[in-house]
Amino acid sequence: MMCGGLGSSNPADEDIQKICESMKPHAEAQAGKSYDVFNAKSYKTQVVAGTNYFIKVHVGGDDHVHLRVFKQLPCNGGHLELSSMQQSKNHHDPIEFF
Repeated sequence: MMCGGLGSSNPADEDIQKICESMKPHAEAQAGKSYDVFNAKSYKTQVVAGTNYFIKVHVGGDDHVHLRVFKQLPCNGGHLELSSMQQSKNHHDPIEFF
């Protein structure tokens, strides 16, 4: 993967689900609603001065959201931050830079 480029799509794993769970309250606050379901489905990464995770999340029914989560480098604390969110997505929408 080249630095700054968006990587290929991967199935979500346990680590990505943990990121989603930690971002759920922030996503709900941004969306102005709560989600009964919040399951990571797939993701892409972008290496910058840390890592951007672009994650497709199933939120119930046919609805999905896309999250962009920034993880700081370990030397800067390694903290996670919800950078952006796209709503009204479906299973077939590709994960793209936003």
